[in-house]
Amino acid sequence: MKIPPGYVARNLWSRRLTTVLTAAGLALVVFVFAAVLMLNEGLHDTMVTTGEYDNVVLIRSSSETEVQSSVPRAQADAAISHPAVALTGEGLPLASRETVVLISLDKRESSQRSNVLIRGVGPNALELRPQIRLVAGRMFRAGSSEIVAGAGVARRFNGAGLGERMRFGQREWTVVGLFDAGGSGFDSEIWGDADQLMQAFRRPSYSSIVLRLADSAQFERFKKDIETDPRLTLEAKREQAYYSDQTKALSTFINILGMTLSVVFSIGAVIGATVTMYASVANRVAEIGTLRALGFQRRSILAAFLVEALMLGLVGGVAGLACASAMQLVSFSTTNFQSFSELAFGFRLTPAIAAESLLFALAMGFVGGFLPALRASRMEIVDALRAA
Repeated sequence: MKIPPGYVARNLWSRRLTTVLTAAGLALVVFVFAAVLMLNEGLHDTMVTTGEYDNVVLIRSSSETEVQSSVPRAQADAAISHPAVALTGEGLPLASRETVVLISLDKRESSQRSNVLIRGVGPNALELRPQIRLVAGRMFRAGSSEIVAGAGVARRFNGAGLGERMRFGQREWTVVGLFDAGGSGFDSEIWGDADQLMQAFRRPSYSSIVLRLADSAQFERFKKDIETDPRLTLEAKREQAYYSDQTKALSTFINILGMTLSVVFSIGAVIGATVTMYASVANRVAEIGTLRALGFQRRSILAAFLVEALMLGLVGGVAGLACASAMQLVSFSTTNFQSFSELAFGFRLTPAIAAESLLFALAMGFVGGFLPALRASRMEIVDALRAA
């Protein structure tokens, strides 16, 4: 005979206090575990959506980021003249010569300062990044000291709001527009005219070239042509892959820190579940003996206590996941280890993360309940009834 699940559920309900305390411990671990996965997913999603698959980024060979790169004007002109580059309606290469610099700005809500990335772009920048749209004001005029700010920067930093002014590069710049980049990394940037920014910061060369190929399938051939051209010292990457690579250092740090906390907390949660289940077995010796006397086999007793532990894990998992899902309302910012600029991103819950978190909770419940369940199933009928 099998012990019905309803019987197990009623046992948990009859010991509500210990059930809630044990489930709360499990929920805390699941919350930390899910939050780490959500943070990593949010970071990855932000950086991947920053780049377009059909776009190509050209930077100096051996440079990991645009901040470290330098592309001379002559090399930029030679690269965008490649026949594989798509053309605009006017017959010009669909490319943007860009320069990247870092400045330090004061945050609105504190006296702290943080690095913000300033990107000088060409006239085709918006056409190359269709995810970006102006939400207020207008685009900067070429050849002027005007800039547009990402929505995230405008909210967090002094001088970055519409109509405000900031001073850098020995000039005063006016914010004439705000743009929304759909939660991508561009939301943490300020854009201006590339040539004006190069003059202001006395840069003789660009940081990178962003272009689109007429046929995306020709990327490998284009990459080979660029990297073997003796006139050039450039490396070609798909834009999406380039920005995805920027997350590796930060993602590794988040994973190591998060998983370390999860392991430490999970050990405590498993010990708590084990103690709870052992106490349950000790308090139900007579009940176990009665069940055995009524004909329930050892494996049924074992299964009943394991189901009870799994139910504890499931309750804790659902509670922890519910708390973690609320973190999606929170915006998080940190320093991008690759570019040394502030990057804003959020927590993102996916079905895969929810499934992994619940499985993790069930695994903790199983590990914590196995030994007590095994002890209960091994009790002899006479000994159990006599102990009662």
